[in-house]
Amino acid sequence: MTVQMTHWERVQAALKGEEVDRPPVSLWRHWPVEDETPQGLAAASLRWQQSYDFDLVKLMPTGTYGIEDWGAETIYKANPNGTRTIVKFGVTEAEQWPQLKQLKVTEDYLGKQITALRLVAEELQNSVPILQTVFSPLTTARKLAGDRVFSDLRLHPERFKAGLQIIAETTARFALESIRAGAHGLFFATQNASCRLLNEAEYRDFGEFFDLIVLNAVQSEAQFSMAHVHGEDIMFDLMAGYPVQAMNWHDQITWPSLNQARERFSGLLVGGVNEWHTLLNGPVEAIQAEVKEAISQTGGRGFMVGPGCVLPINIPDEYIRAAREAVE
Repeated sequence: MTVQMTHWERVQAALKGEEVDRPPVSLWRHWPVEDETPQGLAAASLRWQQSYDFDLVKLMPTGTYGIEDWGAETIYKANPNGTRTIVKFGVTEAEQWPQLKQLKVTEDYLGKQITALRLVAEELQNSVPILQTVFSPLTTARKLAGDRVFSDLRLHPERFKAGLQIIAETTARFALESIRAGAHGLFFATQNASCRLLNEAEYRDFGEFFDLIVLNAVQSEAQFSMAHVHGEDIMFDLMAGYPVQAMNWHDQITWPSLNQARERFSGLLVGGVNEWHTLLNGPVEAIQAEVKEAISQTGGRGFMVGPGCVLPINIPDEYIRAAREAVE
């Protein structure tokens, strides 16, 4: 009989593909309005963890936190994601990319996210792994300028790369400061490693090169990091070669399945839950069946139950509990 593990023991064993008492599980969502202050974000994060006792805490700053200090403006309009709406882009012409400022990551909007993280870490006292959400430089650029980034990278590649370099260096400093404030690693999210947006050569040139600036900056201090590959028709094999120990993607709606991913990545696979269908709509029996099928696909090793991406904010409590309890 397997002895009950702590959160850390369970996650560390799962990262190594070793036997666990049960598969680790973590779910995450945005906290609209509350996430506008460090204290609000910290309180919401702690309340969530105290309610469900997850094996990993993914800090959930606003999806646009990385662009506010470069002049973008956002507002919150009620929506199922709990995300903010960009009402003013920070970059509106290619000439602006090389002119972006090197930001001080402990000040202004970025600094608020460091403060929130520190508050959460101080309260949790190393009882559970914490990952700070960090967006890839190309993802930040797209949020900063909108879809014009795709024409800028093709029509003005040198100007655009100059901007990406500034974003990457700023993001790397923010990532390292996050580790030093109490995060154990990064949840590194890219929203552009999809063949629906770029080809692989373009992503290697404008994505991977700058992604590695960020990931390499924390290699010596982070305990482990997770890559999140957003969207469909993703470049899974490319991302699986990154210096990360865990992979998360929309495994319920796009290639590869958990089975297929196991053949391509030896680290921790995170998924199995369809947050916009099964988890949102239930019933409890369907949620439990989905979790158990994911565990079956992976043999329960090297696997963490998680969503493909952020949860809708209106999922009933009983459905979240069903997913959480399905691993017991």
